[in-house]
This record gives sequence, structure tokens and C-alpha cells, in this order.
Amino acid sequence: MLWLLVVGAAGVCAAQGGGATPGAKAPVKSSKPAKAVPPPKPVLAPPAGSLVIIGGGLRADNAEVWQRIVQLAGGKGARIGVFGSASINPEKSAQNTVNKLNQYGAQAFFIPLGVTLPNSDYRKAAEDPEVVAAIHSATGIYFTGGDQARITKALVRPDGKHTAALDAVWDVYRDGGVVAGSSAGAAIMSTTMFYDAKPTLDMLKQGVNDGHEIAAGLGFIGDDVFVDQHLLVRGRFARMIPVMLKKGYQIGLGIDENSAMVVNAKRDVEIIGYSGALLLDLSAAITDRGVKGFNISNATISYLDRGDKFNLVTREFTPSPDKADNKLDPNQPDTREPVYTNDILGNNAVLDLMVNLIDNAQQEAIGIAFGNPRDAYPDLGFEFRFSKTINSVGYSSTEVEAYSVLKLRMDIRPIQLQQPLYRYR
Repeated sequence: MLWLLVVGAAGVCAAQGGGATPGAKAPVKSSKPAKAVPPPKPVLAPPAGSLVIIGGGLRADNAEVWQRIVQLAGGKGARIGVFGSASINPEKSAQNTVNKLNQYGAQAFFIPLGVTLPNSDYRKAAEDPEVVAAIHSATGIYFTGGDQARITKALVRPDGKHTAALDAVWDVYRDGGVVAGSSAGAAIMSTTMFYDAKPTLDMLKQGVNDGHEIAAGLGFIGDDVFVDQHLLVRGRFARMIPVMLKKGYQIGLGIDENSAMVVNAKRDVEIIGYSGALLLDLSAAITDRGVKGFNISNATISYLDRGDKFNLVTREFTPSPDKADNKLDPNQPDTREPVYTNDILGNNAVLDLMVNLIDNAQQEAIGIAFGNPRDAYPDLGFEFRFSKTINSVGYSSTEVEAYSVLKLRMDIRPIQLQQPLYRYR
């Protein structure tokens, strides 16, 4: 007896050759047309390339960073397409970077795409086959500094979809190329970026809002890590926290000027250049809704110095070779002085405080932040309390005065300063 398996839009049924099964009911035909099954979305391979995320202010003589970009793009003669889209003068900005990259052995070239590029329709340019072909010919991409909103405006359609040019950039990255960016070019690396950002203290006082202080970035680093730049020089570490809480990020990386984070396909982060990066971990952090004003407890903050490595998947830290055998002994601290600063958002203030605490008999340090008396909410400030825990670790270089500081606890709470201020006579 022959059985046939009949597959249709309505499902699967069996039919017996030579007649119907006794007692079986005839299939009921639906009067409604069968819905078309949409084709499955293509599964895109994870990027095989690398990112070089630069905190801004990259000097021409910082050979370590420039050479790494060229190396990751394939070495001498590597074709690197440079976007000056963030700049008010895209061609001039891009050409300066092209010249620097070529000094280090690349064959870099300008990508003519930008909202402020004269005599050009950036919407058409972002879909132009010649522009797309030029991007595809590259093994490296570089985004210069300026205003990151100009980058996303040039590369993302009004409906939020990728332009052909942005798809081409992603193709370069997925195929093993490098995507580098400085300042604004670093801000676009995460799925959320600062957009029209207020000063750090104002964001702690007034909060952050989509479409105002923050907007969608291009997400090259993935959707689980928030990125910021100009970090230590401008005291920006604190502005990362309200964004991370609002958007659900557990990990934040902020890179300082003239320095870079190199992120490979295995999600190893290596710090290179002049300075380092701050790593924020909010996975165990809590906020007290009963407290009026921004607050957070049990956040973790670390400083990754040049040469250090950190894996975003395993959360494993590897100190630079000059620190590997010089882990600080908490039982033999170098100092015993109290650690305090009255301007925790000042230039390098948070790093100085962290370094002074990790090799100290003191178990906690305090920094405060207040604004201008003429600012909005002049009496509102914040206390930043840094504490050592059983997980806190420090490393010191055997070659220069440099430290890596891991896993300090950080608590932030609002405080008030009586206004107006009086002076002693």
C-alpha cells in the first residue's frame, strides 16, 4: 500500500493511495488566502576585524597608535578609507588624517561623504555605487573627530536603516578589516552615543534623555558596552553612569586622550598610547529610589593603564608586562595619608585619587563635585566615595611611575552646600 506525505501551507496530512481512509473527513478548505511566510533574515557572521577606539587628541608622533591602525589594516600599502564626516570641513579634516596614515605606510584616501561637504548631496552620496565601491576596496576605515551626530546623519537613513555606505563599512569590519575612530569617531562605536550632551554635573542633576543628551550610535563594539572619550582630561567618567543605567549597560569603557583601546574579534581590549582607560562595571550596582536625586551604590571602577588587557567576555584582566610581577601588597602600603579631592570631575582627579588609594593604608577616599554658584541648582552637589574591597587589586610598573587599579567600589550620593556662600572677615 502506497502512502504519500502531502505538505501544504495548512500543514501536513497523510493520504492513502487508492482511496480515502474510512471514516476520515474531507479537509475543509479555508476561504482566506494562505499568508506568505517571510524569508528568514540572513544570519550575519560576527565581525572578524578589529576596532581602534581613540579618546581624541591623537598626536602625529604617537607612532604606537598610528602604526597599529596600519598594521591591522594589512600593513604597508594598506588602503584605509577616511571619513571626515564629523567635521565642519570634512575634506580638510580627512586629508590631515590621510597624510598621517600615509606617513606610517598606508595608502589612505578620502571618502567624499558628509552633511557639510560643499556641492554634495550626502543622501545620494551614501547610496552612490562609486562611494560604496571605494569603501569596499579598503581594508581599514577611519572616522575623524568633530560632531558624532554628523556621522550618524550621513550614514543612517531617516527611517533608521543603514545606507549602502554604512553597510559597506560593516562589510569591511566583518571581513577582517579595522575600524578606527578618534573623539567623535570613538563615540559612534557603541549602540548609544552622547548627542547634545550637557556638562557632566548637569547630567547628574538633570538626567539624560534620548534625542537630547544621547542618541543611537553605530554599535561596532556590540550592544553590551558603552563607550566614551576624552575621559580623564575632561573628567567625564561620571557622565557615563546615568546613560548606562538608563540604557541597561553593565560595562562602560572610557578612553583618555592620545590613547586608544584596541578591540579584536575575541573581544580582547588592549590599551595603547599615552594614557589609559576607565572601566565601569554596574552589574552589581543599585540605586535608592527613596533618595531624591541621582545616586548609585556598589558600582565598580577600574583603571586600565597602557599595555594592560581586558577581555569583555571572560572579564579577565592581564597587566602589562612591566607590571606582571609587581602586584601591590595591601599589607605593605606605601602611604597612610587620607585621600580626598574637592573636584572629582577635574582633570585626571579621579585617576589620582584611585592611584593614591590603592597603595594606601586608608580603606576609602572621598571626592566631591559642585558647580558654579550661578548654575541651575547651585546648592546640589555629589559625594563620590571610593572603597577598597577584598577584590581590589593594584599593580605598579617596574619601569616608570604607572599603576593599574582594579575593582574599587564607588558610591555616589547627592549632597547640599548651603547657599549663598559667606566668607570669613
